[in-house]
Amino acid sequence: MFVLVAALLLLGILLGAVAHVPLPLSLAAAAVIGCWLLIFVVRERASRRLR
Repeated sequence: MFVLVAALLLLGILLGAVAHVPLPLSLAAAAVIGCWLLIFVVRERASRRLR
């Protein structure tokens, strides 16, 4: 339960920060995070195939 509350608090802080950033900058940050997550998924699937 504590982890859920901490995650919601962090999400609220990040959304509050994004509201003050220009749209192109927030879209660029979202693209970078999306690419990072995509690379993470590909690496995890590749490592599971090798096991």
